[in-house]
Amino acid sequence: MIRAAIVGLGRWGKALVGAAAGAGGSDVERDLHFVLGLTRTRASAEAFCRERQITLVDSYDDILRDPDIDAVVLATPHSQHQAQALAAIAARKHVFVEKPLTLDLASARVVAEAAHRAGLILAVGFTRRFHPSIGELRARLADGRLGTLTALVAQHTTSTAQFITPDNWRAAPREAPGGAFTAVGMHALDHMVEFAGRVRDVRAITARNYPGPSDDTTTVMLRFASGASGLIFCSVATATNFSFSAYGTKGLAEITHADLSRFRFTPASTAAPTGIVTAPPDEVLEFSGFDMLHAQMTAFARTIRDGNSYPVPIADVLHGMAVFDAIVESAERGGEVITVKE
Repeated sequence: MIRAAIVGLGRWGKALVGAAAGAGGSDVERDLHFVLGLTRTRASAEAFCRERQITLVDSYDDILRDPDIDAVVLATPHSQHQAQALAAIAARKHVFVEKPLTLDLASARVVAEAAHRAGLILAVGFTRRFHPSIGELRARLADGRLGTLTALVAQHTTSTAQFITPDNWRAAPREAPGGAFTAVGMHALDHMVEFAGRVRDVRAITARNYPGPSDDTTTVMLRFASGASGLIFCSVATATNFSFSAYGTKGLAEITHADLSRFRFTPASTAAPTGIVTAPPDEVLEFSGFDMLHAQMTAFARTIRDGNSYPVPIADVLHGMAVFDAIVESAERGGEVITVKE
């Protein structure tokens, strides 16, 4: 069993701790066991940690000095990721960090190179890669049922902006460059990088629908080196929803619902229409109740244990950071087309 420390015990940090145990919750069923915790707001985490037998410590150094800690899981403000990850790597700890890895490509490369030199696992929290709906899309692209990929269209929204107080770190503009893209859009970009490859250039615009210091809505157009195109709409200022569609020359694959539970595949027509254009019958699969976070944390632990590669390649993460840089620059320039510099 991998012994880990959780750094950051807000809403998401607590979700990661709970996910490590999964539905059973017993130590026997865990691949990753949290034994230490650190948070800025100790009082709000004491009962949670007591119930799970997690010892709260007073400083990050307490975690780094502990020889029994194999891994550090970072669920902290984005601007802290680089320094915290580098410190953990220097202390010979494997690192799981919530997305984004850092806030720009240059700092992300520093962290990735440090982990590589040390021979340690660096995992980034793109949890949706582990969902079986994404796996179904991946399989249909790999076996040719989708044909040549022509376009990707995604929308990811959450009804959260109205609940973020001005003093919450997520409200700070430096923690959310690119508007809602930092909070939710990066998941869609990660899928696009996996399925369509390298992005050539982007155009992005942002908007602010709720009073506050940061933009809450972002729209991005992407052109891929392969010739495919992409469109991402993301917002934290409307109802919660998710959809991801992959258009190929032989069919359409679509994932919908906030929990990614519905997968639909429609093959392209094989005969010319004789009247109203209709589509062949859909294939629909349902994956309700799948625990993406548990799958992700289990994969992190087993990668450490078995010495395998983590399922989200760092090369994809770094290219995503290069695209992120271009999106932020485009938004700052009012939607100018920006070439991805990588």
